[in-house]
This record gives sequence, structure tokens and C-alpha cells, in this order.
Amino acid sequence: MTSPEMVTWLKERTSLGILSSEVLDAIAQVTEEQVVSAETNLVSEGSRPEALYILQEGQLESNSTNETNPALACGFLPGAVIELKELLLDELTPFTITTVTECHLWVVPGDKFRALVNQYPEIAQAFSRQLAQELAQVTSALGYEQERSVALRPYLVTKAQRGIIGTSRYAVRLREQIREAAADRKSVDIFGEPGLEKDNIAALIHFGSPKRREPIIKVNCGILQTSGADLFGRAGGKPGLLEWLGEGTLVLNNIQELPEELLPPVTQLLKTGTYTPVSRAGEAAPEPRPSKARILIVSEKTQPTIERCIGHIIKVPPLRVRKADVQAQVEYYTSLYIRARGVLKPHITPEALRRLQSYDFPGNLKELKNLVERAIVQAEGANELTEEIFWPAETKKKRFRVNLLNAYPHLRRFLRSPWWPDRINYGFTATAFAIIVAVLFIGPQTRDRNFVLNLFWAWWWPFFLFLFPFLGRIWCSVCPFMIYGEITQKLSLWLWPRKLKRWPRQEAEKWGGWFMFGLFTLIFLWEELWHLENTAYLSACLLLLITAGAMIFCALFERRFWCRYLCPIGGMNGLFAKLSMTELRAQQGICSASCTTYQCYKGGPQKGEGMETNGCPLYSHPAQLEDNRDCVLCMTCLKACPHRSVEFNLRPPGIELWTTHVPRTYEVALLFLLLGGIYLHRLPELQSWLGLQLDLTQFWQHLGLSLLVLIIPAILTFGAYGLLQVFNFNRKPRSFVELAYGYLPLVLGGNLAHYLRLGLGEGGRILPVTFATLGLGSEQLPILVAHPAVIAFLQGATIIFSVLMTILLTQKIAKQPVRSLLWQHLAAIGLGVSMWAIIVF
Repeated sequence: MTSPEMVTWLKERTSLGILSSEVLDAIAQVTEEQVVSAETNLVSEGSRPEALYILQEGQLESNSTNETNPALACGFLPGAVIELKELLLDELTPFTITTVTECHLWVVPGDKFRALVNQYPEIAQAFSRQLAQELAQVTSALGYEQERSVALRPYLVTKAQRGIIGTSRYAVRLREQIREAAADRKSVDIFGEPGLEKDNIAALIHFGSPKRREPIIKVNCGILQTSGADLFGRAGGKPGLLEWLGEGTLVLNNIQELPEELLPPVTQLLKTGTYTPVSRAGEAAPEPRPSKARILIVSEKTQPTIERCIGHIIKVPPLRVRKADVQAQVEYYTSLYIRARGVLKPHITPEALRRLQSYDFPGNLKELKNLVERAIVQAEGANELTEEIFWPAETKKKRFRVNLLNAYPHLRRFLRSPWWPDRINYGFTATAFAIIVAVLFIGPQTRDRNFVLNLFWAWWWPFFLFLFPFLGRIWCSVCPFMIYGEITQKLSLWLWPRKLKRWPRQEAEKWGGWFMFGLFTLIFLWEELWHLENTAYLSACLLLLITAGAMIFCALFERRFWCRYLCPIGGMNGLFAKLSMTELRAQQGICSASCTTYQCYKGGPQKGEGMETNGCPLYSHPAQLEDNRDCVLCMTCLKACPHRSVEFNLRPPGIELWTTHVPRTYEVALLFLLLGGIYLHRLPELQSWLGLQLDLTQFWQHLGLSLLVLIIPAILTFGAYGLLQVFNFNRKPRSFVELAYGYLPLVLGGNLAHYLRLGLGEGGRILPVTFATLGLGSEQLPILVAHPAVIAFLQGATIIFSVLMTILLTQKIAKQPVRSLLWQHLAAIGLGVSMWAIIVF
């Protein structure tokens, strides 16, 4: 390249173009051409400059050990002048320059360039002026940045606190939404319940975007001036936050608190990307200004006016639907706290974790974080965080409950063992039931000579009526009817392999309860008209008929369809089980967070500590149970659950009736049928008390009176409800179906009082009756019977206690003043008095 061409190139392509042609020609005269191969150090950091280098072709890059000034690491393209400042100021080279590709350089040796500087003072003067201009520009920019920093500092968000923790589908979806929002510059509305750290999600969107180096500020809408001057600035005056922000991100926190006057300009900003500075009164409105800032809105609910202008909408899921993430959140908060305090990390027990997963956390993540930190402080250096340390407010379903399986580990082991109930059922009950039925057919036919009749009427009935308030539907777990049903089901599948029918749930829910009601009505009439209490073979026929129903339906349908929907004894048991002081439930939080197989419901192979089972025989999921009606305490779910979610709780008796209970018409019908059954059992005494002279040896008179006795108690209670409606002017009472459950203690107590006579008067004669059944002498055998006065006292006490419990339960269900329910209470007292008259006297 000739000297004139080189001068032109230097003037057009390099920073030396500020020099005159004469000086550039002088430089060109002493320039040497040099080719340097790739990956070669051209100059070294900390060395004295040896020459002036001008890059003609190729690419260079610099590296420096000075980490405080990242600007020293940069690339050089053709036209770059290297070592100029160092030669002029006689400084050491601040960086190492390496060739990236093969480079063609023009080189002016250092001594020749210094000679030119001495010969042409213009060189030093020109570059002094240039350095002064650059310094002025830097100073101006620094001043602006300082002013900008001061303006933005109170609102600045320096970093995101954390990412989205967890592996649930909600967490995965939230991460996807954050990535989508970070990929563009559209506005975002982030809304959700309090305590979800939605402002941190806004920070994640900003710091995940290409503009992450720009500032992000968070402004609480509740403290903005109604004029908007702090946000939009004043015309001809102080700039607003939007102007200072430039291409950064503005987070409008708690948009629901935005002053109404600012809603239109904020909507304009979101729609058009422009804003209008605030002007003084009387001044012309200034022109709208464009804003390059990105707007992120944080709120507790969507704003309809603003929502239409938003590019992305992110609904943050509450913690109660992300139970699978609770463990990861707890581990994160624990690690965060111990790192800040320098303490040892405690282990969180499985029971504590299950307790946390069962809690709904109305305060969401903030509440969980505070709870974890408080637990660590309370633990005082302990190695474990136990369930007792975490004490969140209990939900209604958990209030006043004590898990007996945790309190008594031996009880858990027994209920999970093969003994309960399989070995009891198939090793004892199945055999004993066959013997009992046989004795009823071939043995003596009266109760004073047949021990099975004595067991059934004097032992079974009073014992299990007494047991209902304690263990609910426990009889159904060892019921011989269902044992033979399951045996039939297994044998039929072995002999005739097939797929059993699925349950017709809709029809069963609609008509099954009425089938039970009808069947129980027939049983009552059969018992009364044909004297089942004192006729052995008829009692055997009753047992066989119920067993046949179980066997037939087990051969047709899956699991225990008969037991759940059709069995009359099961219907009575399910009704009285509502009063029980125990319940089997599961922790919903654990089931939703940890369980994916639902083995307690469906059945399945062994998993962890969960055993192989066929699933719940009644198709009831323990976490979804609202009352005791559909749980037979077989403990299949307890055996199947690998997460220790199932609980056997001690609770206030009948608490479900005023908390989670759902009333059903057919249950109320069965309740009043059982109420009428008390009077039916005492028909002679009732006739005597009322002064009736009907001949009960006449079948139709006996049948008519029996039906009347079954119906009248229900009519009386319905009449009392009618009076409630007539005389209750201040407040409408609850529906009859709801209030009717208040009579449940009276129905149970009346039946128990009736059977106490048999239990305490005849139950103790079991030994002589057994010997009489076998045809042996029994005169010298001991008996144990209560005095009639003792029996009467216990019967009376039972009735009085039942009336009081009925009044109390009615009050709890209705949640109304006593005077508003006076007629129902009087009806309960009247029924109690009538029971006293026919049972005690």
C-alpha cells in the first residue's frame, strides 16, 4: 500500500484521523508491516510499550488479571490503534493482547513514535483534547447515573430471592410461565393469595430476561401520589420514575391499592407504552412520552380494567394445592436459616412433615417460612424438629382429635397384623356362625333352653348397642354375613373366572337406603308377629336370609356392595356410628402430596411399609370420609398406606353431625323406624299404658297396631317441627332432615334401655342355658343376674342421659337459641317420658 493510500486509510478507519495529513504521512513513512499468527501474545500485561500497533486485518482480544475493571477485557477489530495512550503517557500496558486469528499489523517502533511526538506537538495536543472530551462525557454520564441511582435506590430490587421450589405440576407450570414471560417485553399480571411471594416471581421474570442488567424497581401502589408525579414526572420539572428507569422493569405492587385517579394513565401506559407528565393547573397538557420500561403488575386478584391490556397473566397457585412441594419448601427454608445463623441442620421427623402437609396454610409461603424458623428457634439446638414443635392452627376436621395409633403403637401393630380381622373372621367367626345356625335349627326352640338365642338377644344386641358410641361400625369388620359373602365371591371366581360387575353407584345412592328401610321394616314386623326372640329356627332363617343377600350380591358385584348399600344391619350400624367417639380418617395433605397409587382405595402390591391389599371393601377413600357411615373399620387402608396418612382418632362423640355431616332422607326414615321399633318391642306394655284392649293373638289387629306404632313416633316429631315453624318468628329453623339427627342419641338410648332387661336379666344364665341346649342337667350351675331394681335404675338413667344428649345435639346441629327449638326439645322429653313408662315401669 502506497503512502497516500495509507494516509487515507488511517484518516478514514482509525482514531488517528484527527491528525493532519502531514503528520499521518510522517507516521506512514516509519510504519512497518508485520504478520502475526493466531494464538500469539502481541503485548503482555505490565510491560513497557515497545511499539504502536495498528490492526489492518484479523481479530485481537485482551485479557486482564484486574477483576475490578471488566472493561479491560475486550475485542479489537480492524482499525484499532493499540498502545497509543501508553506511549503518550509513558505507562505500563494494563492488559495482555492475544491474536484470535492471523493478523496483519502496521507497526511503528516505540522510539520512532516518540521522535514523531517530539517533532509534531500536534499529536499530543490533539489527543489531549480528545481525552478531555471523553472525560467530560464520562463525568456527565457518571453524574446522570448518580442522580438516577439516587432516584431509583428506594425502590430498587437487587436480586431474586429464590427460584420456584418443588416438583409438583403446579411448580413446573409456574416455571414455564416465568420462562415464557421472560422471553419478551410484554407486560405481566401476577396475581394470587397473600403470602405467595409474587414480587419474587416478578424479579425472576426480570433477571431471566435479556434486559437483566437494567434496573428493576418495585413501587407499592398504595403510596403513589394521586397526581402521579412521582411515577410520570412533571412537565418541565423533576423527572418521574419511568424516565429514570429507561429500559428497566417497573413492578407495580398491590395494584388493587392504586388510586382511582391513576387508573386511566396506567391503562394508557399498558396499552400504548406512552405516558403524559403531570402539568400544573392552567398549563397546556404536554405531549405523551414513550416509555421503554417493562411493566409487571402484582395483585391479589385480577383487575378487569387492566387485564385487557396485559400480555401475560400468571395465577400463582396457593400452597394448599401444592402439598407435594411442602417438603422441598421446608428443606429450603431450613437450609436458608441455618446458613444465616451458623447452626446445625435439624432433621424433620416424618410425623412433623405429615402434620405440615395436612395443614392448609392460609398465609401460604410466608406462613410456612415463619413456622419453620420459629420451630428451629424453639428446638434450641435439638437434632430433630418433631410434630409437637410445629403447631399450626388446626382445621375443623382436626380439631379436638387425638390419633390413637400414635399414642398406642401396639394398637397400630395389632390392627396391621393378620389377626385383624382376617384370622378372626376366617379362623373363628366363619366356623362359629355355621355352628350357631345349626344349633338354631336342631336345638331347643325357646330362649331359656337355646344358648344361641340367649347369645343373640341377651348378649349381641345390648353389647353392640353399648359399643356404638365408642367404636362405631366395628361389628361390620367381623360380620359373618359378609365373611360368607367374600367366601362366595372367591369361590365363584375360582370356579367361574370372570370380571365382576362394577357398582351401579347412582342407582344405589338413590334407592339403596330405601331398600334397607323396607327390609328393616319387614324384619321388625316378622320379629313382632312371629316372636323371633323366642323362636330359634325363625331367628336362623333371618340370619340366613341376610347372609344369602350378601352372598348373592358378592357373586355379582365387586367388593362389598351389599354391605355398603343394602344390608339392613349395616344401615343401622352406619346410622349409630355417627355418634361414635372414634373415627378412621386420613390426612388429606399427605394423600394429595405423597400418594400417586391410591392403594388404600384401589388396592395394589406392597410399597414401602404399605402391605399388599385388595383395597377398601366399601370403596371409601379415608381422606374423603365425612362421617362414619361408610367405614367398617376393617383397617385395609391402614395396612395399604405407605405414608402413615391413616389415623384412628379419638374425638368428641358425634362431632361430624354439626361439622361435616350431609343429611340424607332415607337415613332419617330409618332413624324414625328404629325409634318406632322401641315401642314395637314393648307392645304389650304400651297397650297397658294406653289402656287399649286389642287382641294381639289376632294377626290383622296385631299387624295394624304394629304398623301404627312404627309410624306414630315419626308423626309426633314431624308435628313438633311444624310447631317450630309456626312459632319461630325471628329465624327460620333448619330443615327437618337436618334437625331429625338430633333424635339419634334418644333412639340409641331407647333401644339400649330395652335390651338391658335381656342382657342383665338373662345374659347371666348362659351356662345353664348352654347345658340345657346339650340336654344336660343345669340345676347346680351358677347364674349372674341383676336385681330388677338395678335393671330399672340403669334403664332409667340411660333414657334420661339420652334425652339430655338429644337436646344438646339438637342445639349443636341447629346453632339457634333454646327457645327457638323448644317444641323439638319438648318432643324429645315427651318421647323420653313415654319410654320410661313402657320400659322402666
